Amino acid sequence: MARSKRKCKCLNCREYFRPDPKNIGKQTFCSKTDCRKASKAAAQARWLAKEENKNYFKGPDNVKRVQQWRKNNPGYWKKGQTKKKPLQDLLTEKKEKKQQVTGVLEKDALQDLLKPYHAVLIGLIAKFTGVTLQDDIAQTTSSLQQLGSDILNSSTLIAQGGKNGYQNPDLPRPYP
Repeated sequence: MARSKRKCKCLNCREYFRPDPKNIGKQTFCSKTDCRKASKAAAQARWLAKEENKNYFKGPDNVKRVQQWRKNNPGYWKKGQTKKKPLQDLLTEKKEKKQQVTGVLEKDALQDLLKPYHAVLIGLIAKFTGVTLQDDIAQTTSSLQQLGSDILNSSTLIAQGGKNGYQNPDLPRPYP
């Protein structure tokens, strides 16, 4: 299909442009943003200049016309105002599954080792120890689990000695 070689002068910016082939005889404004706005303003001015449109937005007849339209289109204004679900649910709405913690960690993949632990716990361990590698976190959780068991079974702590039966666990240290 041959491209139109005819150029028109834009009524707004006065520059020459190639009109859309479908509107060669009608297009009088180019496609620049300012010119499109000017085209819209000119079209509205032409519409308002017509005699039948002069009082389109005024008078009791038009009030009744608008009221009838609103009656026929209930909820039109509320269509865009529907409540959207938040991107993140509230913590109170989440239902946690009961987790069973076994006494001994099995030697599986690191991701499997960390699954029984809640993400907050893993985050706390990473924050306080300064380590973020999964194997270091797994070692730390194992040490902390043993320490917790020892604290709950206080007779073990007293037998080991230390301040009130407490000994510092061997936790991995961050690399410098």
